[in-house]
Amino acid sequence: MSKTNKVIVGVVGLFSDTNALMHSATAVRDEGYKKWDCHTPFPVHGLDGAMGLKDTPIPYIVLTMGFIGLACAIAMQGWMNAIDYKIIFGGKPFFAWPTFVPICFELFVLFTAIAISGSLLFFCKLLKWHHPLHDSNIMKEVTCDKFAVVLQADDALFTEEKATKLLERSGCKDIRLLYEIDDDGKVL
Repeated sequence: MSKTNKVIVGVVGLFSDTNALMHSATAVRDEGYKKWDCHTPFPVHGLDGAMGLKDTPIPYIVLTMGFIGLACAIAMQGWMNAIDYKIIFGGKPFFAWPTFVPICFELFVLFTAIAISGSLLFFCKLLKWHHPLHDSNIMKEVTCDKFAVVLQADDALFTEEKATKLLERSGCKDIRLLYEIDDDGKVL
């Protein structure tokens, strides 16, 4: 018979209304935690501010990449038509920009699509395939009618006692510990 060691991954506080969630998020932010998150069944207005989240740089990255795609399209077509393969057809000049418009549009859209995909994978940490929260029954409740604040154990300020007391002070009645579970369903 093997002995299993419990490895705590975090502490979860479940709330039944958005006001309590906002109050708790503000308390956790003010305490100085860096590795924590809120989970809700629908978007909650003002939660980003309560969590202290900064604006995302994704729109600026996407717009910049779009203009880089536009510049690549103009340079590519200009090089091909005016320098590399000069052919006069229909009496048009070598650098006939109106004929470049469809390709410029397409490369603008292509570069922005690639930038959006890459930015979301990087900034939203979507390359992380597994999180113990998804193995627990907590997410079943959160996707229906509960709201959760999750304090991760790898935060520098985290201790089980401190995190539990913080959630209690902020008005949380349902506090649960989150453990890592292996492939066999055993708690690690």
